Amino acid sequence: MKILFISDVYFPRVNGVSTSIKTFINQLQLLGHHVDLIAPDYGDGHHADAANIKRIPARSIYFDPEDRLMKYGAALKLLPELKKEKYDIIHINTPFVAHYLGLKLAKLLHIPCVETYHTFFEDYLHHYLPWIPQGMARSLARTVSKKQCNAVNAIVVPSQPMLDVLRVYGVSSSANVIPTGLQEGSFAESDGLAFKKKHGIENKRPMLLYVGRVAFEKNIPFLFEMTKVLAERHPNVLLVVAGEGPAEKSLHQLAITLKIEDNVKFIGYLDRDTELNACYKSADVFVFSSKSETQGLVLLEAMAQGTPVVGIAELGTASILHEGQGALIATENAVEFSDKVASLIEDHSKRDLLSQKAKDYAFCVWSADVQAQRMVNFYQKTIEQYQFKKSSLPYVTLTD
Repeated sequence: MKILFISDVYFPRVNGVSTSIKTFINQLQLLGHHVDLIAPDYGDGHHADAANIKRIPARSIYFDPEDRLMKYGAALKLLPELKKEKYDIIHINTPFVAHYLGLKLAKLLHIPCVETYHTFFEDYLHHYLPWIPQGMARSLARTVSKKQCNAVNAIVVPSQPMLDVLRVYGVSSSANVIPTGLQEGSFAESDGLAFKKKHGIENKRPMLLYVGRVAFEKNIPFLFEMTKVLAERHPNVLLVVAGEGPAEKSLHQLAITLKIEDNVKFIGYLDRDTELNACYKSADVFVFSSKSETQGLVLLEAMAQGTPVVGIAELGTASILHEGQGALIATENAVEFSDKVASLIEDHSKRDLLSQKAKDYAFCVWSADVQAQRMVNFYQKTIEQYQFKKSSLPYVTLTD
């Protein structure tokens, strides 16, 4: 099968969508399929792409400096080249230029297109368009999501709760829940002690970890409030924030306001191939309070390294987090959340048991090869439905 991925984001831009795309492409290729990707050119000159990645000239976005907007016309110039490839299906991964480009190319190439709904925009958009009233932004996100999802032949959703939300919106397209799985590298042995030493973290200091985009919708201020409560019980506790994003400046200020500057450490983005596993391994507890995730891949990556999770199970994370399966589930209450974290810091046997369950759960349930095969099956079903509709002739009913 020949598959064309299209996305408004990809590495070197680090986020869950980039990770998901790379994971699926790698696994689909291992299964013997040909996959190409159209993505923005970030103009940094630092990334060395594989031959299957086609970079499109892009411009910056003033309210989101990390991202780029592909030039639609420049992308369409690839059409003669794309026709020669004879793709079987297009897979759109983002709702901006990539969505409309994917629809156009699917029409011109006479092939179906599917789209993954990666981001819960209803709980996201108002953070980036603050001049729009929150209620209006949510309504706009629902309307656009419904229209876009119904415009493609089928949709892929990382979790059942997110699909349930889309059905409430009025999305009627064929759909399947296919989460991003973990590649073998996520389970590779790593040296957490060396990571701590490199970053100047005392070995015996209780370490909590957040990995992900440092963005407003991630509910990171709650983790800071929880850390303040926990610090009253464990004054030397350290919350490490691995990632970057638009909320970083305000979080630095919040740490000062809460007087927990000595209990929070920002370490920026980490290289997935050389540092990320060791970062997960170094932590005593992975903490996560986002309520807008369509999946929450970082939870699984932490578990794969044997790091137990304390998190809020809402929307996509509810499909991952199960009490006792490598995780303790908490509500958005700083005292309750901190109590659960403290129970793992204070009881090493409880933490060790949850750590082993985390590794077993991640390996047995969430491997990437299983999810990639499910994706292939869904592609085949979508192609068959598309071809059936295409070959069906209209008929006329005669009446007296």
